[in-house]
Amino acid sequence: MRNLIFLAATVLTLAACSSDKAPPPQAQTPAQKTVFDTQIKALQKAKDVQKTVDQQKADADKKLEDGGG
Repeated sequence: MRNLIFLAATVLTLAACSSDKAPPPQAQTPAQKTVFDTQIKALQKAKDVQKTVDQQKADADKKLEDGGG
């Protein structure tokens, strides 16, 4: 019973402190360049190359299975 009263009081306190209006959305600023941009680009390029290699491997495996090899 004591926990229920504490919970109810906490909920009512938090509800009383909340504002009715949401703040207006702020316009998004364009991404700023950082010192990590070149590293991020290199990482993305590596991921793209890995996708290509994985696709080629899947194609080769399928050809082997279809060919009975």
